[in-house]
Amino acid sequence: MTSLTQDNTTTTPAKETSSTTGTPGEPTIAVIGAGIAGLSAALAVANGDPDAGLPGQHVTLITKTDLVESNTYHAQGGIAAAIFPDDDPELHAKDTLAAGAGLCEPKAVDILTREGAEQVRRLIGAGVRFDKHPDGTLLRGLEAAHSRSRVVHAGGDATGKIVELDVSAITRDTPNIHIIEHAFVVDLVTEPIDTHSPAAGEARAAGVTSAVRGVRLFDTATGEQRTLACNRVILATGGAGRLYPFTTNPQVATGDGLAAAWRAGAQVADLEFYQFHPTALGVGEHFLISEAVRGEGATLLNERGERYMTAIDPRAELAPRDVVARENFRQMMAQGGRPVLLDATAIGRKMGLDQAGLTAFLKHRFPTIDAYTRSMSFDWSREPIPVTPAAHYWMGGIRTDVWARTSIRGLYAAGECARTGVQGANRLASNSLLEGLAYGRRAGLAALRDTDAAVWQPQSLLGSAANAQTREITEPQTLAIPSPDTQVDTDAKPADVRDAIEQTMWHGVGVLRDADGLSHAQSRLTGLVEQTQAQAQAALSKMAEKPKTNATATATDGTAATTTTPATASVPTPDDIANTVTALENRNLATIGLIATTAALARTESRGAHARTDFPDTDSVQACSRPFIRG
Repeated sequence: MTSLTQDNTTTTPAKETSSTTGTPGEPTIAVIGAGIAGLSAALAVANGDPDAGLPGQHVTLITKTDLVESNTYHAQGGIAAAIFPDDDPELHAKDTLAAGAGLCEPKAVDILTREGAEQVRRLIGAGVRFDKHPDGTLLRGLEAAHSRSRVVHAGGDATGKIVELDVSAITRDTPNIHIIEHAFVVDLVTEPIDTHSPAAGEARAAGVTSAVRGVRLFDTATGEQRTLACNRVILATGGAGRLYPFTTNPQVATGDGLAAAWRAGAQVADLEFYQFHPTALGVGEHFLISEAVRGEGATLLNERGERYMTAIDPRAELAPRDVVARENFRQMMAQGGRPVLLDATAIGRKMGLDQAGLTAFLKHRFPTIDAYTRSMSFDWSREPIPVTPAAHYWMGGIRTDVWARTSIRGLYAAGECARTGVQGANRLASNSLLEGLAYGRRAGLAALRDTDAAVWQPQSLLGSAANAQTREITEPQTLAIPSPDTQVDTDAKPADVRDAIEQTMWHGVGVLRDADGLSHAQSRLTGLVEQTQAQAQAALSKMAEKPKTNATATATDGTAATTTTPATASVPTPDDIANTVTALENRNLATIGLIATTAALARTESRGAHARTDFPDTDSVQACSRPFIRG
């Protein structure tokens, strides 16, 4: 397998994890997160930018758990890319804009579909194991709201897993990349911009008042806290599905980068738009049943066995995700909250397969789903399976320009934690990995190219509207986050606090919303923010008082240092560390949940993934994104 360099040439292999990070003590470039966006960013920095005449630089890639554990690893459906003869990026862009319900930025979408297609071709050239026909041509699938079959996949329904494994292997073998695993990003370190510097005026005009100087890390293996100095930080920390009790996201998806950027003063936008996947298994861990299953011909039924999507949208089960998720939710409410049914036997009827043929097809095309459903005692080749909407993808995030720059100098964001403008109010199916590829690379290149005086150049937030009232909405709104309350219960179990956050979000800021539910959630989350901030501070202070364990640690300069603990000392236990991580995650989830709730309460219309029963129609005045910033 070759390296993902600009020209697909092979680099000289390094040892498994490079320990070179530049001269000790010098600021470095840090990438936080190791999904496809983080890997793409790290590779772009390490391989350099031949077009600009810039050589590769050292980069530190920091990941919360193991290198491969990410939302990317769990992605099933595939990657949408206009790389086939009957397709083109302009048509892909048109589909993306239509799904985005008026809030996509056309320039950002054009970059996504053009450069994304180029990056998929590079993945293919690098040897990533995409599925192919016997003659060697790529297999492709059709998914909701796409006008062409353009979704490439790997391992059937294990696209993210194979892409993550293959690209992370390339990353490990790339010189200049130093990997730090099991490091939780607690906060960003920033400093005010010198108001007397030559570029201060330009920065102020762009709303930039601070610059990044480092990241505070919590070692989830030893309990140690340390600060990594860096003057370029690329956040690629994924989404925050763990805001909700029903989610397709893994345990690590707790919005850590988004929350850290908010606390540091970065602008955020579109946080009211959370996409609920229409079909997660209605039992167990709410395992994702990929959109591709409906793309192959599966249909949705209520408990009476009636197909209902044909009466809702001419595209039926292949309507945009928000449309299908809302109707699934309504059908569930009409039948006492019980799941609806996904009928994969319709695929057999569509393809003219007998029972044995359908069983073989499902096992080959969807091996992961097939194995999981059978492990839950379902034979989906013979009977419909129960499904429910579940939190899947956040369209909003840290506001960036088209080079992934944020409103903090030296801070970049890519992937699901970013709001680039490509997803609008509703993400088009299989555009998520594509965004990580395209904008992760752009973030890495920008970090290489930018001078210390560079500031972001964000696109207008006007969307498809342009009037005085709309312009007022697009001005950044300040939101004061309450300070920690020392009177709150800091002894509450972190797991109980997490449950309170999840239930508050599900019932108040879920698939369908109204003013009463949002107002109640806002009040409840305000108290939870105070509680989680106090608990997080208390947990970190407690850990700081404990000595380090007997261990050999690798410092950021690659040197090894052994720490010794007296026999009588109370060292951090695994439970101590796990509870601290949960406390930190709870602080992040409560904070971004409150921002999302406030944004949802302010948007008095229904648009894309944001559906309000008290304001069911769209409002042309609100056809724009709303930015928020910490007050």
